[in-house]
Amino acid sequence: MATSTIYQQRARVSALSRHRPADDPELIEATLNLREAKLEEHIRRVVEAAPPLTAAQRDRLALLLRPSSAPDRVLRRRADVTDQLSDLEG
Repeated sequence: MATSTIYQQRARVSALSRHRPADDPELIEATLNLREAKLEEHIRRVVEAAPPLTAAQRDRLALLLRPSSAPDRVLRRRADVTDQLSDLEG
């Protein structure tokens, strides 16, 4: 179910798109805000439905959301090391 934030952002995009060109900065910002609200709601629903995560699993998933200049292989290796340490701890 969509939240009030999504409804508000959707209404803003609709209102702005009636009389503005697609490259209008306010329309672009409103569209990005709507996409962000939808993504946030989706993540919230998935997390609520999922079983509890270990610290290593949370860290690995958080890597997906953090911007990084490191190559993917470095991020994967870091997640692998975190998993190994977690397994050693119990």
